[in-house]
Amino acid sequence: MNLSMLREWLEQRAGGMYGGEAITQQAHALQCASLALQAQASEELIAAALLHDIGHLAPGALDTSQPHGELAADLLDDLFSASVTMPIRYHVAAKRYLCVADPHYWSSLSPASQRSLEWQGGAFTVEEANEFIALPYAEDAVSLRLWDDAAKVVGATTENLDFFLARLEKLQRSSRNAVQGYANPAYS
Repeated sequence: MNLSMLREWLEQRAGGMYGGEAITQQAHALQCASLALQAQASEELIAAALLHDIGHLAPGALDTSQPHGELAADLLDDLFSASVTMPIRYHVAAKRYLCVADPHYWSSLSPASQRSLEWQGGAFTVEEANEFIALPYAEDAVSLRLWDDAAKVVGATTENLDFFLARLEKLQRSSRNAVQGYANPAYS
Protein backbone atom coordinates (compact mmCIF):
# COMPACT_ATOMS: atom_id res chain seq x y z
CA MET A 1 0.00 0.00 0.00
CA ASN A 2 1.21 3.51 -0.80
CA LEU A 3 -0.32 6.96 -1.15
CA SER A 4 -0.89 6.53 -4.90
CA MET A 5 -2.92 3.39 -4.23
CA LEU A 6 -4.90 5.15 -1.51
CA ARG A 7 -5.73 7.96 -3.94
CA GLU A 8 -6.77 5.46 -6.60
CA TRP A 9 -8.96 3.50 -4.22
CA LEU A 10 -10.64 6.61 -2.85
CA GLU A 11 -11.18 8.09 -6.31
CA GLN A 12 -12.01 4.95 -8.31
CA ARG A 13 -13.43 2.40 -5.86
CA ALA A 14 -15.25 4.53 -3.31
CA GLY A 15 -18.07 5.70 -5.57
CA GLY A 16 -20.38 2.89 -4.53
CA MET A 17 -22.96 3.21 -1.83
CA TYR A 18 -21.69 2.91 1.72
CA GLY A 19 -23.02 -0.27 3.33
CA GLY A 20 -26.75 0.32 3.04
CA GLU A 21 -26.51 4.06 3.76
CA ALA A 22 -27.68 6.82 1.41
CA ILE A 23 -24.17 8.15 0.64
CA THR A 24 -21.11 6.86 -1.19
CA GLN A 25 -18.09 5.41 0.55
CA GLN A 26 -16.03 8.42 -0.57
CA ALA A 27 -18.56 10.90 0.82
CA HIS A 28 -18.56 8.97 4.10
CA ALA A 29 -14.74 9.05 4.32
CA LEU A 30 -14.61 12.79 3.58
CA GLN A 31 -17.39 13.54 6.07
CA CYS A 32 -15.71 11.50 8.78
CA ALA A 33 -12.34 13.22 8.24
CA SER A 34 -14.02 16.64 8.12
CA LEU A 35 -15.74 15.95 11.43
CA ALA A 36 -12.37 15.02 12.96
CA LEU A 37 -10.87 18.21 11.53
CA GLN A 38 -13.73 20.30 12.97
CA ALA A 39 -13.14 18.65 16.36
CA GLN A 40 -9.48 19.74 16.15
CA ALA A 41 -8.32 16.13 16.38
CA SER A 42 -4.67 15.26 15.87
CA GLU A 43 -3.39 14.87 12.32
CA GLU A 44 -3.12 11.13 12.95
CA LEU A 45 -6.74 10.85 14.06
CA ILE A 46 -7.91 12.89 11.06
CA ALA A 47 -6.02 10.43 8.83
CA ALA A 48 -7.63 7.51 10.68
CA ALA A 49 -11.05 9.08 10.13
CA LEU A 50 -10.42 9.37 6.39
CA LEU A 51 -9.03 5.85 6.02
CA HIS A 52 -11.01 3.82 8.59
CA ASP A 53 -13.07 1.97 5.98
CA ILE A 54 -10.35 1.51 3.33
CA GLY A 55 -10.55 -2.23 3.99
CA HIS A 56 -13.98 -2.25 2.32
CA LEU A 57 -12.29 -1.17 -0.91
CA ALA A 58 -9.63 -3.90 -1.01
CA PRO A 59 -10.02 -6.43 -3.81
CA GLY A 60 -11.94 -9.47 -2.60
CA ALA A 61 -12.50 -7.98 0.85
CA LEU A 62 -15.21 -9.62 2.91
CA ASP A 63 -15.89 -8.59 6.50
CA THR A 64 -16.84 -12.18 7.24
CA SER A 65 -13.33 -13.45 6.45
CA GLN A 66 -11.34 -10.47 7.83
CA PRO A 67 -13.03 -7.52 9.53
CA HIS A 68 -12.57 -4.34 7.51
CA GLY A 69 -10.97 -2.39 10.36
CA GLU A 70 -8.37 -5.09 10.87
CA LEU A 71 -7.73 -5.34 7.13
CA ALA A 72 -7.41 -1.56 6.80
CA ALA A 73 -4.94 -1.37 9.68
CA ASP A 74 -2.91 -4.22 8.20
CA LEU A 75 -2.82 -2.47 4.81
CA LEU A 76 -1.71 0.82 6.37
CA ASP A 77 0.77 -0.48 8.99
CA ASP A 78 3.85 0.10 6.82
CA LEU A 79 2.71 3.57 5.78
CA PHE A 80 1.55 5.14 9.05
CA SER A 81 2.20 4.96 12.77
CA ALA A 82 0.07 3.17 15.32
CA SER A 83 -1.64 6.45 16.18
CA VAL A 84 -3.29 6.19 12.73
CA THR A 85 -3.73 2.42 12.43
CA MET A 86 -4.83 1.43 15.92
CA PRO A 87 -7.97 3.62 16.05
CA ILE A 88 -8.83 2.13 12.65
CA ARG A 89 -8.19 -1.40 13.93
CA TYR A 90 -10.41 -0.74 16.97
CA HIS A 91 -13.26 1.29 15.44
CA VAL A 92 -15.61 -1.70 15.25
CA ALA A 93 -14.78 -2.69 18.83
CA ALA A 94 -15.54 0.90 19.81
CA LYS A 95 -19.09 0.43 18.49
CA ARG A 96 -19.43 -2.68 20.63
CA TYR A 97 -18.03 -0.72 23.60
CA LEU A 98 -20.38 2.24 23.14
CA CYS A 99 -23.40 -0.04 23.33
CA VAL A 100 -22.40 -0.71 26.95
CA ALA A 101 -21.02 2.73 27.87
CA ASP A 102 -23.98 4.75 26.55
CA PRO A 103 -27.52 3.43 27.07
CA HIS A 104 -28.81 5.54 24.14
CA TYR A 105 -26.11 4.58 21.67
CA TRP A 106 -27.81 1.52 20.11
CA SER A 107 -30.95 3.49 19.27
CA SER A 108 -28.85 6.26 17.69
CA LEU A 109 -27.34 3.87 15.12
CA SER A 110 -28.70 3.71 11.60
CA PRO A 111 -30.56 0.47 10.74
CA ALA A 112 -27.60 -0.62 8.58
CA SER A 113 -25.18 -0.05 11.46
CA GLN A 114 -27.45 -1.94 13.86
CA ARG A 115 -27.51 -4.89 11.45
CA SER A 116 -23.74 -4.90 11.01
CA LEU A 117 -23.23 -4.76 14.78
CA GLU A 118 -25.06 -8.06 15.12
CA TRP A 119 -22.63 -9.95 12.87
CA GLN A 120 -19.68 -8.00 14.32
CA GLY A 121 -20.32 -9.69 17.67
CA GLY A 122 -22.94 -7.47 19.27
CA ALA A 123 -22.43 -5.36 22.36
CA PHE A 124 -19.52 -6.13 24.66
CA THR A 125 -20.12 -7.44 28.13
CA VAL A 126 -19.28 -4.99 30.90
CA GLU A 127 -16.00 -6.85 31.48
CA GLU A 128 -15.09 -6.73 27.77
CA ALA A 129 -15.95 -3.02 27.64
CA ASN A 130 -13.69 -2.28 30.61
CA GLU A 131 -10.84 -4.27 29.05
CA PHE A 132 -11.30 -2.51 25.72
CA ILE A 133 -11.31 1.07 26.99
CA ALA A 134 -8.09 0.42 28.92
CA LEU A 135 -6.21 -0.37 25.68
CA PRO A 136 -3.88 2.18 24.11
CA TYR A 137 -5.75 4.09 21.37
CA ALA A 138 -9.18 2.91 22.54
CA GLU A 139 -10.34 6.43 23.38
CA ASP A 140 -9.22 7.61 19.94
CA ALA A 141 -11.17 4.69 18.44
CA VAL A 142 -14.28 5.83 20.32
CA SER A 143 -13.91 9.35 18.90
CA LEU A 144 -13.43 7.86 15.43
CA ARG A 145 -16.51 5.68 15.92
CA LEU A 146 -18.68 8.66 16.83
CA TRP A 147 -17.54 10.58 13.74
CA ASP A 148 -18.11 7.41 11.69
CA ASP A 149 -21.69 7.21 12.96
CA ALA A 150 -22.33 10.90 12.21
CA ALA A 151 -20.73 10.85 8.74
CA LYS A 152 -23.79 9.71 6.81
CA VAL A 153 -25.42 12.99 5.81
CA VAL A 154 -26.50 13.31 2.18
CA GLY A 155 -25.02 16.45 0.62
CA ALA A 156 -22.85 17.44 3.59
CA THR A 157 -20.15 20.00 2.84
CA THR A 158 -16.63 18.66 3.39
CA GLU A 159 -13.04 19.38 2.54
CA ASN A 160 -12.06 17.66 -0.73
CA LEU A 161 -9.95 14.56 -1.19
CA ASP A 162 -6.85 16.50 -2.32
CA PHE A 163 -6.95 18.50 0.92
CA PHE A 164 -6.75 15.35 3.01
CA LEU A 165 -4.30 13.51 0.76
CA ALA A 166 -1.81 16.39 1.09
CA ARG A 167 -2.04 15.99 4.85
CA LEU A 168 -1.51 12.24 4.55
CA GLU A 169 1.67 12.81 2.58
CA LYS A 170 3.12 14.96 5.35
CA LEU A 171 1.97 12.54 8.01
CA GLN A 172 3.35 9.53 6.20
CA ARG A 173 6.78 11.08 6.02
CA SER A 174 6.81 11.97 9.70
CA SER A 175 5.50 8.60 10.84
CA ARG A 176 8.27 6.38 9.44
CA ASN A 177 10.23 6.38 12.70
CA ALA A 178 7.21 6.26 15.01
CA VAL A 179 6.94 3.48 17.54
CA GLN A 180 4.26 1.01 16.58
CA GLY A 181 1.57 0.00 19.07
CA TYR A 182 0.17 -3.43 19.48
CA ALA A 183 -3.04 -5.08 18.47
CA ASN A 184 -5.11 -7.22 20.76
CA PRO A 185 -6.82 -9.69 18.41
CA ALA A 186 -9.82 -9.92 20.73
CA TYR A 187 -10.75 -6.35 19.80
CA SER A 188 -9.88 -6.36 16.11
